[in-house]
Amino acid sequence: MVLVWAGTILLVDGCMGNDPNTVIDKNIEMSNQNWSYADRMKFDVKIDDASAFYNIYFNLRITADYKYANLFVLIHQTGPDKKTKTIRQEYTLANPDGEWLGDGSGNLYNYQIPSRTHYKFPAKGVYHFEIEQNMRDNPLHEVSDVGLRVEKVQ
Repeated sequence: MVLVWAGTILLVDGCMGNDPNTVIDKNIEMSNQNWSYADRMKFDVKIDDASAFYNIYFNLRITADYKYANLFVLIHQTGPDKKTKTIRQEYTLANPDGEWLGDGSGNLYNYQIPSRTHYKFPAKGVYHFEIEQNMRDNPLHEVSDVGLRVEKVQ
């Protein structure tokens, strides 16, 4: 199992290195597949070109035992000017009939869901993102990984 996980990490890292438009594509594993309110996933994104447009994606991996068809998150974005903007987003994870919309492999389902498309950062610099779950359950069970992907629009 460790070899499969290590191989997957190398494959993802290798693919990222080949895409010059990828600014960040990072996932953080949840301890015991539980995501509590206190566990804010933190990502720093360095933007070198403020004239370009970017796509921002929310990455998620859940197990088939996740009990909801959706997920609410709060995304906090702090720019180089130290001002923080927070948005609340709902992501649909399953069809009304219960069929998962993510890419499945065994008991895990992967999602890369657009959060913002053709977004223009106001200035060059480092942007700090924090993602927190905003569901009623605390902790939220059966969440394996949470991540962020930012890529320059071609």
